[in-house]
Amino acid sequence: MGLRFTVLASGSTGNATIVQGNGATVMIDAGLSARKLEALMAERGVAGHHLDALLVTHEHSDHIKGLGAIARKYGLRVFANEATWNAMERQVGQIEPEKRVVIETGETIDFGGMKVQSYPISHDAAEPVGFCFYEDGEKLSLATDLGYVSDKVKHQIEDSDVLVLEANHDTEMLRMGRYPWNIKRRILGDTGHLSNVAAGEALCELLTDRTKRVYLAHLSLDHNLHDLARLTVIQQLEDRGIFFKKDEIPLRDTYHDRPTPWDEVRRR
Repeated sequence: MGLRFTVLASGSTGNATIVQGNGATVMIDAGLSARKLEALMAERGVAGHHLDALLVTHEHSDHIKGLGAIARKYGLRVFANEATWNAMERQVGQIEPEKRVVIETGETIDFGGMKVQSYPISHDAAEPVGFCFYEDGEKLSLATDLGYVSDKVKHQIEDSDVLVLEANHDTEMLRMGRYPWNIKRRILGDTGHLSNVAAGEALCELLTDRTKRVYLAHLSLDHNLHDLARLTVIQQLEDRGIFFKKDEIPLRDTYHDRPTPWDEVRRR
């Protein structure tokens, strides 16, 4: 079968993704209520007992809101680095010691043939990470909640068959928006969130002959639009002389309130 995935929800109201390989099905983050997560999973034919593990990128509530409830209900192992465990322990509640798995950032975990590697990112959390998934020569990378895309991050997510990349906000919409300035400054900073322009700039260095699809993720409900994000990213590419047939490397949307269709990574 190879790798396949569905982004159950993406945005400031909650984040969760399911990745499935030949030997395992894992959920990355659980930032909605357990009831909502179960409803979204059901739309894609997945139940909680199908999950083998939960992986955590960082401790913000839009990534762990339902984590404790889901983990306890289905007896799931939860993987996070020690700093994230310390930061989220009160929020997620009691997790049985044998289900509490501490990993080192950069460590590769083997789930029955599907290998998962975490990598450090820049965000205002204890020790935030992204994840890359490998199986049968395929590579899927998840890269959201980035203040900026460092050279180290680019190195980790380059040569991905499919890339899920943050395009959180339009800078002018954010500057003119209703948020107080301290929140705007946080989002715009190096430990905040990636703008549409920054996402496009990063893609200029990340698109290769191997790239099949790019999903734009973690869009702000208040300061972005799907069409605007796509157009801005394309404009950044074209401004740098990168023209591509959009049916060959499509930019796809993710949603805050509904899951994306299952996507098989190997499919061109």
